[in-house]
Amino acid sequence: MHVSNTFSILFWLHTAKQKDNLAPIYARITVNGKRTEISLKRTVSVTSWDSSKNRVTGRTDRVKSINSFLDQTHAKLQDCYSQLQSELKLITAQSIKARFLGADENHKTLLELIKYHNTNMNGTIKRGTMKNYFSTEKYLKKFLLKKIKSNDIYLKHISYSFIVDFETFLRTAPTLNKHQPLSNNGIMKHLERLKKLINLALKLEWIDKDPFARYSLKFTKFDRVYLNKEELEQLEGTSFKNTTHQKTRDVFVFACYTGLSYADIKTLTSSHIVRGINGEYWIYTRREKSNTSVKVPLLDKALSIIKKYDENQDSSSNQVLLPVYSNQKMNKYLKEVMQECKIHKKITFHAARHTFATTVTLSNGVPIETVSKLLGHTKITTTQIYSRVLEQKIGDDMFALKSKLNMATKDDICNQN
Repeated sequence: MHVSNTFSILFWLHTAKQKDNLAPIYARITVNGKRTEISLKRTVSVTSWDSSKNRVTGRTDRVKSINSFLDQTHAKLQDCYSQLQSELKLITAQSIKARFLGADENHKTLLELIKYHNTNMNGTIKRGTMKNYFSTEKYLKKFLLKKIKSNDIYLKHISYSFIVDFETFLRTAPTLNKHQPLSNNGIMKHLERLKKLINLALKLEWIDKDPFARYSLKFTKFDRVYLNKEELEQLEGTSFKNTTHQKTRDVFVFACYTGLSYADIKTLTSSHIVRGINGEYWIYTRREKSNTSVKVPLLDKALSIIKKYDENQDSSSNQVLLPVYSNQKMNKYLKEVMQECKIHKKITFHAARHTFATTVTLSNGVPIETVSKLLGHTKITTTQIYSRVLEQKIGDDMFALKSKLNMATKDDICNQN
């Protein structure tokens, strides 16, 4: 449906605001008899203004500059009107003004995008992940104030250089936690979250170009800390006088033999323990982080820990199975436990998951596809990060192969004789 609009642009002098014979120039936009006005942030002498031509009279460089500016402004307003027409948008004096000032719905800001993300993802993204997005938002606000002296920026103004400058800011500016400076991977995580926000803007059609198109995230690869076979045995065989240390050790060892994360073990109840098709006990649960279904057969050592604490439980299926302290306390007690066991590694609770992947499963010949399922990974590439730390397993496999080849050679020689 074609709608005909009456549209006009008028430049005029706001003489009611004159001071020392200088008055500001305004642009008046009129559409279908309704009008709005825009201050053009320029002042001229009242006596030099030609009301019939809506221009400044005179031949000075300043006069030429102002008249050129008015010509450009007129062309921009005409262009805004044409854009709205071609986009089949509702054309009003206010919508043209908004498009001219970059404040219409086609020119969203970074903070509007963040607000949209946080509002729509609340309940979809886990609380811990949302907390990380809030941290990234704080860094972005600090960066905007320092870089462009502004509280916000239009998404269309975010460029490759903006991303590079933000990375430099993260590497040099004070951190939110002054006692814990950002590592390279921590910086990359903030940029990764910004990239996800930009991808959301692209899907929403709030921007046309991806400023991350030529930018690569540069994560530093590192070996995951885990307990080897001897260290795990040392941990299991140590007696603790401190009850807190004993409980911490038991819960950690349980994680080493199940691969469950801290969050998953903390919420584990007897309702998650079921008999599998093979008649053995299994853990049926969902990962707190990704909501992925996880089914883990209970190894004897893990089952014995459940039975150890089952004696103090009531018959309620909602009763948690193990005595799990807060994550912060667990890591604090683990540090003390490792010192008592004379294990000189920086072990956090998450190291139990790495121990399950390396020492308990992959080192004992469990296929990586199976380990990936047990860990609840959605991509096998996530599990493959563990395979490069198994030098001992590679050495053992090659030694076994060498022995087989040597044995085969000896058999051939014997047969020939």
